Amino acid sequence: MNIDSIKNGYVIDHIEPGKSFEIYNYLNLGELDTSVAIIKNAKSNKTGKKDIIKIDENLDINLDILGYLDPKITVNKIKDGKIIEKFHPELPEKLVNVVKCKNPRCITSIEQELPHICELTDREHVVYRCKYCEEQVNR
Repeated sequence: MNIDSIKNGYVIDHIEPGKSFEIYNYLNLGELDTSVAIIKNAKSNKTGKKDIIKIDENLDINLDILGYLDPKITVNKIKDGKIIEKFHPELPEKLVNVVKCKNPRCITSIEQELPHICELTDREHVVYRCKYCEEQVNR
């Protein structure tokens, strides 16, 4: 299979196999008016298989969520066909409308227009808690 390289944009690499559609949805890539390629089960020398997402345009995309969804991801920023920046997203301090609080007594279950905000309380164990009721939320 041959997937063209991109001139300007992002390559989200080393995605856990099968997670690319979840990331596609969380980043709202379906709403973009640009080319987006999803490569599933690509060969990987490190892990055997991986997923890759290529976005063929430099857009203002919030990539913070990637550190929460899959900490092994590598993001390559491409300009004029060359990698100008390569990084591993870190755990965000705050998640907004990514995970929902499951506590039935939480204000978010009553006031449904409130944003679901979770804050990182333990980086080592990847623990997020609801901003409103402090209930621990899980991936």
